[in-house]
Amino acid sequence: MELEWTGERIIPKQLKPTNGMLLEHVARYYFATPYITGRVLDIACGTGYGCHMVAKERKREVTEIVGVDIDAPTIRYASREYNHQKVRYVQDDAADPGLPDRLGTFDTILSFETFEHVAAERTFMDNLYRMLKPGGTLVLSSPFGRGRGMPTSEPFHVHQLTPEQFSELFVRYRHTDIYYQRGVTFEKPRDGVRYFIGVAVCTK
Repeated sequence: MELEWTGERIIPKQLKPTNGMLLEHVARYYFATPYITGRVLDIACGTGYGCHMVAKERKREVTEIVGVDIDAPTIRYASREYNHQKVRYVQDDAADPGLPDRLGTFDTILSFETFEHVAAERTFMDNLYRMLKPGGTLVLSSPFGRGRGMPTSEPFHVHQLTPEQFSELFVRYRHTDIYYQRGVTFEKPRDGVRYFIGVAVCTK
């Protein structure tokens, strides 16, 4: 049974190569590539195309990639369509406090367009911190919006943080660089330019 594209989960094989959302999602994985090493976690991996891409691009640098998603049919699809010897797909909940005990620790954690879907945001962020090894790297992206507790136009989003609230998520990390995504490009903020997505690169 094929997955149905809902506008949230990216299914590259059902989209045109020029689809804007697909290009933005793929660009995030390419942006993260230089930071990826060792044992890698892709939390809310979706259909698995990103895990597969990373496994191919960083085959010498990574030892294992664990792709986690809460949706069982999506995990089955990923296992079938984006199988790779270094990738393991797991169905689990990113905001379950027991997740770190089940998965262990990682050198690199990727979390793209996940935070805005999670009501238990503190538990989710705690999980990421607990699972990241000292000296490890977290690359996390999330769209900007009206702020915590404010409604969004996206039916699947709990809320969308302001740029200031987004930056505050990473105060525990030893070093954090914040970038802004505009289409397929990533840059530091410039006056007069409106940005819709923030990307944090954090070192524990």
